[in-house]
Amino acid sequence: MKNLCINIARLKTDIEELGKFGKNAKGGLDRTTFTPSELEAREWLKERLHKLKLAIRIDQAANIWAKRPGQEATLPSISFGSHIDTVPNGGKYDGALGVLIALEVMRVLEESHISTRHPLELVSFSAEEPNPFGLSTFGSRAISGKLKKSDITNVTDSEGTRLVDALRSAGGDPENFEKAVRNPAELSAFLEVHIEQGKRLLNRSIPVGVVTAITGIYREKISVYGEANHAGTTLMEDRKDALTAASEIILSLERVSSAHPSNEVVGTIGKVDVSPNAPNIIPEKIEMILEIRGKSSSEIYEVLKKFDTDLIKIRESRPVQIKRKVILDQTPAPMNELVVKTIQDCAESLNYPSYSLGSMAGHDATHMASLTKSGMLFVPSLDGKSHCPEEESRLEDIEKVANVLLHTILSLDQKLDV
Repeated sequence: MKNLCINIARLKTDIEELGKFGKNAKGGLDRTTFTPSELEAREWLKERLHKLKLAIRIDQAANIWAKRPGQEATLPSISFGSHIDTVPNGGKYDGALGVLIALEVMRVLEESHISTRHPLELVSFSAEEPNPFGLSTFGSRAISGKLKKSDITNVTDSEGTRLVDALRSAGGDPENFEKAVRNPAELSAFLEVHIEQGKRLLNRSIPVGVVTAITGIYREKISVYGEANHAGTTLMEDRKDALTAASEIILSLERVSSAHPSNEVVGTIGKVDVSPNAPNIIPEKIEMILEIRGKSSSEIYEVLKKFDTDLIKIRESRPVQIKRKVILDQTPAPMNELVVKTIQDCAESLNYPSYSLGSMAGHDATHMASLTKSGMLFVPSLDGKSHCPEEESRLEDIEKVANVLLHTILSLDQKLDV
């Protein structure tokens, strides 16, 4: 069984073929959620799953499931996969690689006439990426009960397309949306392969990343209120400039985040709206979105505590008002220790170097961890690039991670009795 391996040439062909759907003039992919190109990619995937004679179903959230029966029908499924939608002008590896590796694993098991104890389920989740409907990790949130029918009923994109109509076009069922929820008793484990979207593996020349936890994400909307006045006639000592105060806030977040001992803690203010935003008027109002990420809640709140102290000083030194509103406080999702150890052991048995790290981006596995024992594997990203046409991973790294996934599934199949 140790010699069992995936067919990298076939996987390469799949990557290239799926990478044609949504390709734009810039060489990137415009395969955003429920668009014609994404619907075509879904049909491409379903066609290949049908060839393997897997039991295919589309759930109410338009997630694609393909099931291979196990020897022990009473055992819950081991599931694995990712997503095939992209960001605008994205790359062909993010998400899609995890689905294509899952497809290749199913092929290898079928060709090798290997029967597992547990049923196996490939999944391609709907709308993992940020999308025009504003609901990312859509499919995994739906099956974990975190997204309700009321959350999707009146949602439209900027062109007025209703989410419920788009969902129907992909085979979903908005009227019975909450029936998509999976019972934890139906799942034994979940595994997801993804590109790293960073340079930690690349810089260490290590092919296999073993994710120990998926980042927590904390976001605030911060509003700074000053006073609009003539930029030419208002003396500097008379100004109530909201933008200069906001600049101190931005620099404070950078300072306290950089000073944290963990380099996996990051703080960003990436969205700023200035009002009235005119060259000859002192800015009156600033609205910004603050984000802090860390692999543990304690790391996030350590940064937040120092940031709070800085904001008190800024309020005292500047004639402005500052208002804050928490808009997201997503706790980190630790991966299951048994799954993590099994991945590490399988990599070692195949003589592949591995490195344990936290995921600094969110993934479907975040929500799957609330349902079942979950784990993630990372493939190194060249130049750390993702969400762009230049996104790429080496075939030799992809092959190693795919083989680790294959053997991890087989190992968990023997270890898990539920």
